[in-house]
Order: sequence, then C-alpha cells, then structure tokens
Amino acid sequence: MPHYTYIIHSIKDSSFYIGYSANPEQRLIKHNNANKGYTSTKKPWKLVYIEVFESKTEALKREKLIKAQKSREYILKLIQQKS
Repeated sequence: MPHYTYIIHSIKDSSFYIGYSANPEQRLIKHNNANKGYTSTKKPWKLVYIEVFESKTEALKREKLIKAQKSREYILKLIQQKS
C-alpha cells in the first residue's frame, strides 16, 4: 500500500503543514474538520504538494527531512517544482 508525504497550505494565514498519510485527501478532510490541535486554528487548508512512497517508513523519513529544512523557501520551491 502506498504512503504519501503531503504539504497543506492554510488559506487563513498562509502557513504550511507537512505530514504523511496513506490517504492524504481523507487526511485533508480531517485537518479541515479538526476542533483541536495546530491545524484546527488555521482552517481552511488546501492540499498543495504530494509525494508517493512504497512504504510508511519512506514517507515518514521524507516528512522529517522536509521539516528539518525549517525553510518556507524550501517548501515553496518544492511546490513550484511539482506544478
């Protein structure tokens, strides 16, 4: 079963959230319906980037790598390259 690393963009404050999931579209719905946690205060969210991996482990490693960059510029370049 494939797993995905994804980036969602907050329409409210233009922030980004990086995550991984077996079903990013369903996960986006959960982010937009959340009543607590980080993503609940920044709704609505839009899915702007996705990468597919063969395993959860690979998707999680990629998520951590993107987060480790701590760079909005890096995220914007990823999104732009996929467009």
